[in-house]
Amino acid sequence: MQKPGLKLPGFCLMPTDTTTPLVELRHLTFGYGERVILDNISLTVPRGKVTALMGASGGGKTTVLRLIGGQIRGQSGQTLFDGKDVTVMGPDALYSARRRMGMLFQFGALFTDMSVFDNVAFPLREHTKLPAALVRDIVLMKLNAVGLRGARNLMPSELSGGMARRVALARAIALDPELVMYDEPFAGLDPISLGTAARLIRQLNDAMGLTSIVVSHDLDETFHIADQVIVLANGRIAAQGTPEEVRHSEDPLVRQFVNALPDGPVRFHHPGPGLEEDFGASPLERRRP
Repeated sequence: MQKPGLKLPGFCLMPTDTTTPLVELRHLTFGYGERVILDNISLTVPRGKVTALMGASGGGKTTVLRLIGGQIRGQSGQTLFDGKDVTVMGPDALYSARRRMGMLFQFGALFTDMSVFDNVAFPLREHTKLPAALVRDIVLMKLNAVGLRGARNLMPSELSGGMARRVALARAIALDPELVMYDEPFAGLDPISLGTAARLIRQLNDAMGLTSIVVSHDLDETFHIADQVIVLANGRIAAQGTPEEVRHSEDPLVRQFVNALPDGPVRFHHPGPGLEEDFGASPLERRRP
């Protein structure tokens, strides 16, 4: 699916090898104790594209992001980043890999005691030895890309929810990463801010030659900007393909999710004992004289 690009001053398209995926999970299994979150799943994230991870809450979407970043490690299988297995990386190799990744956390996660400028400058100061003048130029360039160069001196408490999310995006791309991961970037945003955030994700992906993974429950905006959609459910991949292919999936769970149906494989009631077992009789029987 062709997406409109965006030319931003000071940004150059990074050369990308589109023949091999930037991220790949191979027969990956992960769980907490006896609770399996991901069960022998395999997926690929193509370079230069926007991949959406979707599905019901608790399906393992954020877990995939944490596996890619090396925060957690699977019990079996491989998590490959640019062909190298994150699962077996030592601290130095993992630290190096993470410098090539950007992360936008839920609700931004800005440092509340730092200004907008210092929030965006933080990764540059932490990971590089660039002179202050160059750090300043890079920070202002990233803020300009998200439309907030004029807000450089504001504190996070002075920002709206949408502005805070855009500052967090500027921070996520400060080091010109190859991969940017977004964990619920649209949560809590009004329609205008949501649409702005979605367009920025798509435009920055194309302008900077990024690879993007977007975890989201917002179907309309996510389907509009994604090249590939992966739906996770019950520890497996329920659907994978273009947004149009996923919309027309025959899988009952995917149909329920895409169409927001109340009835289907995902039940309203959590599994538990029957009413008779808990109350001795049904509520209707107990109300009879």
